[in-house]
Amino acid sequence: MKRLVILGGGTAGTMVANKLRAAVGTHELHITVVDRDDAHHYQPGYLFMPFGIYNTTDIVRSRHRFIDDGVDLVLTEIDRVDPTYQTVHLADGRTLSYDYLVIATGVTPRPDATPGMQGALWGEKVHEFYSLPGAQALTEAMRRFRGGRLVVHITEMPIKCPVAPMEFTFLADDWLRKHGIRDRTEVTYVTPLDGAFTKPVASRELATALVDRQVGLETDFAVERIDNNTCELVSFDGRRIGFDLLVTVPLNMGADYVARSGMGDELNLVPCDQHTMASLAHPGVWVLGDAGTLQTSKAGSVAHFAVDVFVHNFVDEFNGRPATHGFDGHANCFIESGNRKGMLLDFNYTTEPFTGNFPLPAVGPFKLLKETHLNHIGKLAFRWIYWNLLLPGRPIPLIPTAMSLVGKRVETDVTAEGTGMPTTPAPSSPAPPPRPAKTTAEPVASKGRAPAKPRLETTPLVAPRPAATPAPAPRPSAPVGGYVDRPGVDSTADPTTVLPQPIVPKF
Repeated sequence: MKRLVILGGGTAGTMVANKLRAAVGTHELHITVVDRDDAHHYQPGYLFMPFGIYNTTDIVRSRHRFIDDGVDLVLTEIDRVDPTYQTVHLADGRTLSYDYLVIATGVTPRPDATPGMQGALWGEKVHEFYSLPGAQALTEAMRRFRGGRLVVHITEMPIKCPVAPMEFTFLADDWLRKHGIRDRTEVTYVTPLDGAFTKPVASRELATALVDRQVGLETDFAVERIDNNTCELVSFDGRRIGFDLLVTVPLNMGADYVARSGMGDELNLVPCDQHTMASLAHPGVWVLGDAGTLQTSKAGSVAHFAVDVFVHNFVDEFNGRPATHGFDGHANCFIESGNRKGMLLDFNYTTEPFTGNFPLPAVGPFKLLKETHLNHIGKLAFRWIYWNLLLPGRPIPLIPTAMSLVGKRVETDVTAEGTGMPTTPAPSSPAPPPRPAKTTAEPVASKGRAPAKPRLETTPLVAPRPAATPAPAPRPSAPVGGYVDRPGVDSTADPTTVLPQPIVPKF
């Protein structure tokens, strides 16, 4: 009997386990899922908690409830993977041997990677909603908020659900209006990208939505640190943005065991083939969900479509047939825009998000990149679909795995000029003279491990970035075949680690 081990019992890991259990008999394939605890979180629900739409009981349920009885569920932390000997070492001392391995442990927010983010203002004026504790704390902060400078900020790409910060901004605008304090609140959206979103057509529509709501847009903002004394975001080019309430999206990184296993890049993401999700370095290993380096959004829909492709190929190869399916990077995402309306994105590796109708031409019923009440209903309905169709591995009607151009209004010129992008406003504050980087020469204490080696020379905590130029060059797109591997970061070895150089957004 062959052995499949799935690391991670979240969206991708649960779908893979259930779909393969239904496709391959228990006498042929033994399936084990490993995760740290029995709590499965509906992560899109974090966004709604600060506005009183969902609470904890709406978004947390037992993993056992959604994993097939024919699958073993092991609840413990993962220490490391030894791909040479096809063994997973668990934190409790046990080992699991495998013939096939699926890495589906996703990414998590790492506020410790940005200087000052977890300073004196953390949990008071600085918050995040990419974790359950963060969303719960932000709920209380929104309840206390009485106006001032509200800043929504993205540290760096890639992040889970790239539109979620934009959704939070829209929902906050709506919430502030309903509570009668929008007129005394300045709202600013701060992004490291050169526009509101990564794709020109979507960036045009979303930037227009920000303008309509009188939300300031600050682009190309590469955060150096958060100044807890002055309540300001500070960029590498010297810009400063003050806040009374900062809702930030910390750097998103893969699991620490990936770094300990030597399998990841600088963000602890596992390099994988863009169409089969197979590891580029280790045979018999696949990467699903947010844990890999697919050049598309880190979103539940991507996990759904990629898992469909993987399962088809796995079953074919398991039964001695050649694999014939390829993932096209399909992403499909509702964007909650407030006032009981929403938008919808649908795109893949080669096709921009366009306007139009989805999934049927003329009929729709959903509208692409247009605010409608039906799109809002679709966004809220997804929670039921997630628990009852997606996780159990049941088909979702009318949603094909591969993206289709049917119903889309294809625009041939998708450059910023061709799409008529709104003019980006000037920075909110002038750039002061650059300050020297902070340095340290002391060894860093570790968490329960051998002390780190002393640093022999003074090294900067963060490498300085070049000064801003009037017209920044376009960000290069990474090749679809994979990445140049760079060492991962193990936070248990160095809790103050800050990445040594900028990260180019990956989509």
